[in-house]
Amino acid sequence: MSHYDPLIDSAAARLGKVLEQLGLQVSTAESCTGGGIAEAITRVAGSSRWFETGFVTYANASKSRWLGVDAEVIDAHGAVSEPVVRAMASGAKEAAGAAMAVAVSGIAGPDGGSAEKPVGTVWFGWALADGSVVSECKRFQGGRREVRAQTVLHALERLVKEAQQQAANRLSV
Repeated sequence: MSHYDPLIDSAAARLGKVLEQLGLQVSTAESCTGGGIAEAITRVAGSSRWFETGFVTYANASKSRWLGVDAEVIDAHGAVSEPVVRAMASGAKEAAGAAMAVAVSGIAGPDGGSAEKPVGTVWFGWALADGSVVSECKRFQGGRREVRAQTVLHALERLVKEAQQQAANRLSV
């Protein structure tokens, strides 16, 4: 058990509460986490009301096949890049028919890093209910397990923030 687990569980529960109140669904598109975000979401009882589809697209070919990421974009920028995660997030949202989606692609280690993209580099993309896509790059410390746990936690926390903003926008209308 990781010391991140209680934080991840809390974030997933908060996400579920907000999405259920809004009547929205979320989807995931995961590479370096191998389904960890979806697993955390489905730890929450009743999550089937706000989550029904997640994609584990570990290989580049699966990013193209299931999420519609252009292979030329992957070739030009690498799988761990802003254009790829933005396309992954948009593709997951569309393929799942969800209101929101999160995508992650990174280098969890212990191998695979470079000077430009060291181990711990993770790109995030969030396709939001308003049609926008936001992205962010983080560099996490620790071994493979820690990098993956930090990635799951950050993905969920930002989903909570974006869902809460969606709720606030609905109230102000």
